[in-house]
Amino acid sequence: MLRNVSVVVLNGFCPFEFGVMCEVFGIDRSDDGLPVYDFAVVAGEPGPLRSANRFTIQAEYELGRLEEADLVAVPALGDERLGAYAARTGPFPAHRPGTLGRFPEPLLDALRRAVDRGTKVLSICSGAFILGEAGLLDGRRCTTHWRHTNALAHRYPMAKVDPDVLYVDEDPVFTSAGTAAGIDACLYLVRKEQGSRIANQIARRMVVPPHRDGGQAQYVAQPMPFAAEGAFSDLLDWMPANLGRPISVAQMAARAHMSARTFARRFVQETGTTPQRWLIGQRILLAQQMLEETDETVDAIADKAGFGNATALRHHFRLSRGTTPNAYRRTFRGDAEPARTRRRARA
Repeated sequence: MLRNVSVVVLNGFCPFEFGVMCEVFGIDRSDDGLPVYDFAVVAGEPGPLRSANRFTIQAEYELGRLEEADLVAVPALGDERLGAYAARTGPFPAHRPGTLGRFPEPLLDALRRAVDRGTKVLSICSGAFILGEAGLLDGRRCTTHWRHTNALAHRYPMAKVDPDVLYVDEDPVFTSAGTAAGIDACLYLVRKEQGSRIANQIARRMVVPPHRDGGQAQYVAQPMPFAAEGAFSDLLDWMPANLGRPISVAQMAARAHMSARTFARRFVQETGTTPQRWLIGQRILLAQQMLEETDETVDAIADKAGFGNATALRHHFRLSRGTTPNAYRRTFRGDAEPARTRRRARA
């Protein structure tokens, strides 16, 4: 459970990515019935700490605070800090040398200890290089901003760098791509640990979409090509309201007035994912919500979410969430599991 969250700041930190972590975890939303995190900004090295934009902050806490954290978050670093790091550690494409120095060994040790005791660690964008230097990416899938993926793979050859995704869950290590993907990763982590209701309400307060699938492409080659016509926007509004119905790619294409082949290609260009993957993701989200908030059986939820039967729901749910629908329900509802479901399980 996420209760205690620490954000580590180094010289050269990027304000937006730092602000994302403060926005998701550092605001008291108890008036909306949401949990309040014990939130701390931690100096990763002696301060005052200068941002990539040349303003300074003074963090209240030192590295010892990480010892009690449930989540340690690491924001992005600007090009000057990465260039300085490259100058001391080896080639780093597309960055010029600077003067801000290498990553502090006490911080790297603290991150290793955190992971060893099961604390979750999250990086946004180029913050992944700090995790890589601590050895936390070795043997793990990971990502960073698409501009930096080649450099990350070159510097840490044991890391399994995926350049095409928004974020990667290799619990307890989470990495995300640049800027807005950090919002997606933070909300994903909240959803995973505390459920859809809390993640959705935080997203609503932030006025952002509540969920983008981590496997969605970072770089969309032709963003929003149908904005004027509204063909895709109408379709994307229609599909969530009709998830319980069988929906084929051919049907989606017909509603968008395209051939199936053209539709599939243009959908990926606009959204960064395939029509089928987007549809399954929406159905999983609906199933999660019903598991958390209703007493419907897994069979009924599978039908209403468009999976057809419980076997198909279990298959996709395990692939997507790494657990079963019933286990997910127990996690977020505890003893509130419906009596008829328990009776069915005993039968």
